[in-house]
Amino acid sequence: MRKDEIYGRVRERMIRYACVDTQSQPYEGTWPTTAKQRDLGKMLAEELRTIGVPEVYYDEPHCVVYGRIPSNLPEGTGRAIGFIAHMDTAPDASGTDVKPWVLEHYDGGDILLNEEKQILMRAADYPNLQRYVGQDLILTDGTTLLGGDDKASISAIMTLAEYYCSNPEIPHGDISLAFTPDEEVGGLAQDLDFERFGARVAYTLDGDHLGEYQDETFYASEAIIEITGRSVHTGTAKGIMVNASDLAVDIAGALPKQEKPQYTEGREGFFHLISLESSCERAVLTYIIRDFDKALFTEREELLRRVCAETEKAHPDSCVKITITHQYSNMKEKLTDVPELVEILRKAIAESGITPVTAPFRGGTDGAALSFRGLPCPNLSAGYENAHGRFEYVPVQSMEKNVEILMRICDAFAKQSPQ
Repeated sequence: MRKDEIYGRVRERMIRYACVDTQSQPYEGTWPTTAKQRDLGKMLAEELRTIGVPEVYYDEPHCVVYGRIPSNLPEGTGRAIGFIAHMDTAPDASGTDVKPWVLEHYDGGDILLNEEKQILMRAADYPNLQRYVGQDLILTDGTTLLGGDDKASISAIMTLAEYYCSNPEIPHGDISLAFTPDEEVGGLAQDLDFERFGARVAYTLDGDHLGEYQDETFYASEAIIEITGRSVHTGTAKGIMVNASDLAVDIAGALPKQEKPQYTEGREGFFHLISLESSCERAVLTYIIRDFDKALFTEREELLRRVCAETEKAHPDSCVKITITHQYSNMKEKLTDVPELVEILRKAIAESGITPVTAPFRGGTDGAALSFRGLPCPNLSAGYENAHGRFEYVPVQSMEKNVEILMRICDAFAKQSPQ
């Protein structure tokens, strides 16, 4: 494969992968959360073998695909690098019967996604479209998501692998690849086997806007508050009833009203009430807690515990139980120990003709969890737009440019000393 063939390869791959339904579902006791993610896993493993990747392994029970292209450098030179993307698509919009199509040479106007149903994507509603005037956009028919999150990344990584396998004379160190399930529902690449993966450092590819990268995420936890009240007929309730729904409202009202996602930005943390199920007898609140600062994050957890304890104390006949589960930490803690990872990434983006852009990521990545497990992983954007919805799209040129960025990263690691 030549460099001038990359465009066609990533375009074809994105369309083909998008047609495979890999939607994950909230955790229900098994990983992966949906068996259909294995369909893409099998496809990718076979494709890696077909394009000539020497070492391929598909861990079918855990639905993790591994590939490794061994170094062709003299012994004792070069440093191994890895790239990781996730196979699942979000449960926020349907991923069944995706019908991708390509709008070539986008002219900057509104886009009719579906003539029969008159589904129109208005340029005024999606200002980022103006970045891609003249480019070729892969879109849906407006009834499903596309799955560029994260199949645009898979397309770029697979094309990178094909390029090196087709051009064995190009020098490179060990290149490790992995595709994992259930990122969209908090899987956090939990079953990635570091020994089998091989590389000691890596990059995840998962985000929008070409040229963006992340090396800082939230500290994150989930809090489940279970309230047991006392139900009794309303006619004889005085002095007896303890309404669990009322207590749930009291707890929610005791938290800072402006510290919610809809009122915060940048490095500001928040409490987010994900769900509330309640009746007089029982209520369950589910919160996520987020902050970039570790001390402020700890204070948030303690505030929620204190509010629950005070609510129970004020209503002796109630029971208020809170369970806080840690989800992930700020990857910045670990990436400061390997500053060259971000330096190489920024240089690769810039040398590809793009201005590197970063900001604290108001979310999490598999890379955050992997970094704390011992595999430092900054995150590179995949280049998709409007993820998790029916108006998602992927510019083909963004995927093509990401392959170039990955090549430059591999070249940089080939020139480093083994570690």
